[in-house]
Amino acid sequence: MTPDWAPTFAAVDRTAFLPDLMWPFDAEQQASVPVDKAREPDAWYAAADRDAPIVTQWDDGEHTGTEPGQVSTSSSSMPSVVYGLLRDLDVDEGMAVLDVGTGTGETAGALTHRCGGRTVTTVEVDPAVSRQAGERLGAAGLHPRIVVGDGFAGHKDGAPYDRVLATVGLRTIPGAWVEQTRPGGIVVVPWGTHFTHADAVARLVVHGETASGRFTRPVEFMKLRAQRLRLPGHSAYVPADAQESADRSGTDLTAAEFVTGPYTALPFVLGLRVRDCVQVVAAADDGAQPVWFYGLTDRSWACAVFRDGGTARVWQSGPRRLWDEVEAAYRWWAARGEPDHTRFGLTVTPEGHRAWLDTPDDSWPV
Repeated sequence: MTPDWAPTFAAVDRTAFLPDLMWPFDAEQQASVPVDKAREPDAWYAAADRDAPIVTQWDDGEHTGTEPGQVSTSSSSMPSVVYGLLRDLDVDEGMAVLDVGTGTGETAGALTHRCGGRTVTTVEVDPAVSRQAGERLGAAGLHPRIVVGDGFAGHKDGAPYDRVLATVGLRTIPGAWVEQTRPGGIVVVPWGTHFTHADAVARLVVHGETASGRFTRPVEFMKLRAQRLRLPGHSAYVPADAQESADRSGTDLTAAEFVTGPYTALPFVLGLRVRDCVQVVAAADDGAQPVWFYGLTDRSWACAVFRDGGTARVWQSGPRRLWDEVEAAYRWWAARGEPDHTRFGLTVTPEGHRAWLDTPDDSWPV
């Protein structure tokens, strides 16, 4: 957080935007755990004060009970992540801002405190989430324009915007956001491919029908509901006897080189270079670490099984040779000095999205 945001951080209290029953992420358990304010007030306030994400809704609101549901669908993001996004947004008093993904309302509240009143438009697809956020914003004396609708379409009535901020992860950045942003305006959005959950913050400057800019840091957000991946089950790709007929090979890449954490650059970069592919790192078993790859345009699949941290045996089948594509992408990245997220950028045009390394002059479709 930069010093100019300190007054807003002090004024817009996270605790005012959280429900009584919530599910903060517990670092020791590596899971979201229920905390009820009425039963555990000390634990509730301690969780609210931590720099950690807090789930506030499961399963699009269909979840009941205190235990976590299946899919987290609304949350209070880590304060450090929120204020990192706000810093990238480079927003100031009087600017018109579109905030996509109201959630608890805290980010809309911070923008309203900084920019003032009705200059902020916040859009939320879930009516119940929007209503609750509106009540909390009103109680805090903050009054942005609150819209229930599909944030993918933006909101024409508030355009043109000086800034657009999304607090949901996207796979496709809508042309509507570019169209509704003034020339020179900025769009800040968590973006990535379906390859993994590993996203990065894209900071794009709008010029006519085009928006282009660099990624600033890795991040992970819940995905826009309309862009959630619905992948067929494993057996749709790999029937019981499929590995017998698959092509077999090996690789000199090791698990130490290839199997990395979600916030390192490699999974993100592989997604940029290998289109329409999903990677799933399975649990290690008896020294074996399987990594699966599934095609999104056909039933191509591959599996690399790394043994005891060393090299892997590889099986692949289908019209594409997915492991060959992935290994080529890895070697492309390694040959360029293993660049991190900030050396990559994204350009959005009416024709689609193109990624690039260092300069937009050398770009490729994603």
